[in-house]
Amino acid sequence: MRSPILLAAFLGFACLGAAAPAPLPPAAAAKPFAPARFSVAVRGSGPDVILIPGLTGSSDVWRGTVAAVPGYRYHLVQVAGFGGTPPRGNAKGNVVAPLAEEIARYIAARGLKRPAVVGHSMGGTVAMMVAARHPARVGKVMVVDMLPQPAGIVGGDAVGVRALADGLRELSATPDGKRLVESAIRLFGNPDSGADPDVTARATHELALTDLTPELPRIAAPLTVLYASLDPSRRAADTARYRAAYRGKRGARLIRIDDSGHMIMYDQPARFRSELRAFLAD
Repeated sequence: MRSPILLAAFLGFACLGAAAPAPLPPAAAAKPFAPARFSVAVRGSGPDVILIPGLTGSSDVWRGTVAAVPGYRYHLVQVAGFGGTPPRGNAKGNVVAPLAEEIARYIAARGLKRPAVVGHSMGGTVAMMVAARHPARVGKVMVVDMLPQPAGIVGGDAVGVRALADGLRELSATPDGKRLVESAIRLFGNPDSGADPDVTARATHELALTDLTPELPRIAAPLTVLYASLDPSRRAADTARYRAAYRGKRGARLIRIDDSGHMIMYDQPARFRSELRAFLAD
């Protein structure tokens, strides 16, 4: 959060008949907050909604949603290093938690009044971080296909995947490793996203070791979770997994989206937009 400028006037005692002190120079104007880890495109008018894409993703993932669900002022977040953008503030170190802190600061600096925050995949992790660590700044949260412990998406946990995640981080520093990460993006992400391999590797490492389960009770805002279920034979298991994962957030609303993969907004656009409308109108 931007700190206020404190103006102090120092008054000296002058002898009788001394000249008045020269006026102090004006204080330097505070620079407006400019995020280094993301950029924002604002679309529409109405209540504020922040949209955060997933790993490697572009803010374009929300383009159809914004057009189909008018009546809101959307803040489309573009993570630096993803979607063909330069890494900027994400050029080194952690990505996910610092990104959440900058988004919380953005909310305060722009004077947004408890906006709705919607995040897909990694963006869902970021949304939960903001809501848990800055509960007064968020009005409601929608998480799209992400667990509090992201390693659970692939059937693991943060402890069990540490060795694999550490190996990926070390490997990504080599030319062969960068090519491997680029191949993974082509296989599991958007090959045209233009994601920076190093930013992707560090964000993936951080996500693999993240577990927000202990922080769920600190989320004061209403929480809605949409989760995909592609295989009919696994729907009961998918439901049980999400219920268990989010049991620490009282009142969490869990909604299963059948016949959908991870990209719910693409695989089931009509259902996704219907659920988003209900979420925003509530």
